[in-house]
Amino acid sequence: MGATEEKRAWEEYRLAELCAATSILQSLGYKLDSEQVHIGGERYLMARARDVGGGGRKLVLFGRDTKSGARVVIKVSSDPAGIAEIERERNARALLTKIKFASHAFFTPREILFVRRDPFVIAIIEYIEQERPFFARPVDEQFFISLHAFETQEGVHATTSEHARIIRDTFGMVSAGDYLAQFEEFRRSATAHDPGNAELAETFARAAEFLAQHRTTIERYGGFLTHTDFVPNNLRIRGRDFYLLDYASIHFGNKYESWARFTNFMIQHNRPLALALARYVRENRGEEEYLCLRLMRVYKMGFLLKFYAEALERAEGPLLELTRARVAFWIAAAQAVLDDTPLAPEIIEAYLKRQGELRTPDERQRQREMLGAGQEIRV
Repeated sequence: MGATEEKRAWEEYRLAELCAATSILQSLGYKLDSEQVHIGGERYLMARARDVGGGGRKLVLFGRDTKSGARVVIKVSSDPAGIAEIERERNARALLTKIKFASHAFFTPREILFVRRDPFVIAIIEYIEQERPFFARPVDEQFFISLHAFETQEGVHATTSEHARIIRDTFGMVSAGDYLAQFEEFRRSATAHDPGNAELAETFARAAEFLAQHRTTIERYGGFLTHTDFVPNNLRIRGRDFYLLDYASIHFGNKYESWARFTNFMIQHNRPLALALARYVRENRGEEEYLCLRLMRVYKMGFLLKFYAEALERAEGPLLELTRARVAFWIAAAQAVLDDTPLAPEIIEAYLKRQGELRTPDERQRQREMLGAGQEIRV
């Protein structure tokens, strides 16, 4: 399917789902917001990419209870993969509230309604209001919020055989061997979709060797709760309570996987925070754990390179040009982590400038709504 056809197919799917869901939701006592920016822009590229906010095809909508006026989040799908993801998230959310892994845990948004209306599955979740979005807070506060969130995840560990069995069945447990096998798949797919890119192939070869050399380190820090798409829009803060969103992205694996996704994300959004988090690990947890963070950062960058290389054939015009710029940017970022040097600020600024020029108004609005505080999500 070409770029134009894929985008058109998503738009047709989105319209059909939205029309049918609107009628069902009205019968259940819910009204959708007039604008649904989260299903526009580049969303069609992410429909099956779990680590960048996607997964199975589904719509994430916002609306209100017509009686109380309370705002809600609505997830709806008629797609088998989308339905499976909604159900998996529900099961994961329920299980984490029942099993006492840690003395401190994230709060969970309350499930208000879960219904099946053939062929749809609809989940309605409490919307968590927060005083200020993450990026509206001072940088030092962002640092301590991030650290608290990471340490909370690290407090959830599969420490008994009983827990291990339940976790494996519900969340899945990712071993060092699994990470290496997945990275090899990232490499295979990325190089197949961008076959003329010698720098991409060379970076993947170097990264694969780096991961393989330190397989034992990856395994040593396994068995922890980790969120594969841990970025600020999947964390909400109300008072002193932290709410974790998107439970479909949770599994048990290396404890630095969440750190890695978040730190990579901050390369563009808040470079000082990215540097501070890496420095904290090195200075307070030692060289081996700092190495583990680097290993997982390279692994997560491999996923992004795969994602954007695959997107080349699904994009055209300015979006194709932007996708090529993204591949080049994440190659440079991966090389910097492999060299254990910060990515040069001029590379970041040049990329952000180009991205700003090539993004559509719809995508800019979608990003601002997701992240808040006038920021755009840049990854």
